[in-house]
Amino acid sequence: MAEPILVVESAGDWPAQEPAVRRVLADDYLADPAFAARGYHVINFCRSYRYQSLGYYCSLLAEARGHRVIPSVATLQDLSRKTLYGFDIAAMDEVLQRLPADARAQAPTRLRIAFGRPDAAGFETLARLVFEAFPAPLLEVELRSQNGMPTVTGLKALGPRGLPAGVAGELDAALAEHVARGRRRSRRRRRYRYDLAILADPAESQPPSDAAALRRFARAGKCQGLDVEFIRARDFGRLAEFDALFIRETTRLAHHTYRFARRAEREGLVVMDDPASILRCTNKVYLAELLAANRIPAPETRIFGEDEVDRLPEMLGFPMVLKAPEGAFSKGVFKVEDVDDLRGRAAELLRESELALAQEFVPTEFDWRVGVLNRQALYVCQYRMARKHWQIVKHGADGRFQEGDASTLPVSRAPSEVVRTAVRAANLIGDGLYGVDLKTTSRGLKVIEINDNPSIDAGVEDAVLGDLLYDAVMGEFLRRLEARGR
Repeated sequence: MAEPILVVESAGDWPAQEPAVRRVLADDYLADPAFAARGYHVINFCRSYRYQSLGYYCSLLAEARGHRVIPSVATLQDLSRKTLYGFDIAAMDEVLQRLPADARAQAPTRLRIAFGRPDAAGFETLARLVFEAFPAPLLEVELRSQNGMPTVTGLKALGPRGLPAGVAGELDAALAEHVARGRRRSRRRRRYRYDLAILADPAESQPPSDAAALRRFARAGKCQGLDVEFIRARDFGRLAEFDALFIRETTRLAHHTYRFARRAEREGLVVMDDPASILRCTNKVYLAELLAANRIPAPETRIFGEDEVDRLPEMLGFPMVLKAPEGAFSKGVFKVEDVDDLRGRAAELLRESELALAQEFVPTEFDWRVGVLNRQALYVCQYRMARKHWQIVKHGADGRFQEGDASTLPVSRAPSEVVRTAVRAANLIGDGLYGVDLKTTSRGLKVIEINDNPSIDAGVEDAVLGDLLYDAVMGEFLRRLEARGR
């Protein structure tokens, strides 16, 4: 188990006379060869974390030595400019908006957070969220009230200088609690080479992988030396404990899945889906432009705003398909039959986004889906349309849905043009795990979209490869982890 050590620039910088863990001077930590060994959990409480300061180098060398450290260099970088941490402020403001009215009215202008514990009652949820997003011993959140509603305006890591009197007991108690949490998590006997987290939500109605498939991923990982653990949205602050992250929730930009991907990448984890793939695949406007620019065959498509709606019929004819920029599992996709239907649906989509997509209607009995992993085809499926519907998933007004049947083919027996085109399209996004949807039409093959977290369900996508499919995905994680180590 890693020994926790508290790194300070001077013995007097930690308010408590006897800290909850061993206190080490920063100069000793940097220069003493004894600290070059693995097996330390470094709590860096130096006076400054600015670039190339003593505190910065303590975190930098801790990572180079393979020590677990807070704050990490990625956290220090994120906190250096508001443009970097600004994306997380929206989630913090959501927490503030859910506070009772009396708590909002009494919100301080500066909230101090010690290892996830706030110095003001009622702000525990916000403090936990901030510490999970930016693990550092002591953080300060600047708050400003606008019309009785507090909002976050700034965030920074604090050192020992300028701390108010009487904070010693509070800070040391928070340190002891933080270390105890880490010890409880470390009691598992380590039998694996790497730790891999799978982000999944058991309550999701249409997850990318069902429970049986998730169990097979875990089993395949453990057979290859990966200690697989399932995590949820509440485990954001634990990402630094892992070497890799596999996202098996439906990804969106304004969503915790994207925050997980960004944080994991900054912390140096191997991650699928990586944030760039999520950014590219979840926006259909981007995909349409990408396919067109690279001459990938696709249905006739128009990106439109309010001024272009009335010109769409002469461009595409009826029926046509309208798509929201973001959507998954056939959500946000509508077939319109006439001008009135077009104007109504277009207005609905343009209330949420300044641009949307219109496509020619291409009816087929089934869609092709080619799973691509690291630029190679992994599986090929045919997804048939839902009964008496034009899509593979039919969503009801009550939230229920129906899906069409599916069948899986060996990659070697699928049409070579389908496989070749799918791989070419996926390669425009990156080298991760993708699902490319295509249609075979009278005018040739058409790519419909590229998905960054494709469905892999037991008995469907794995019908041909079986356990070899899960082995391939976990094997790719292992290959990347070993390459990173080299």
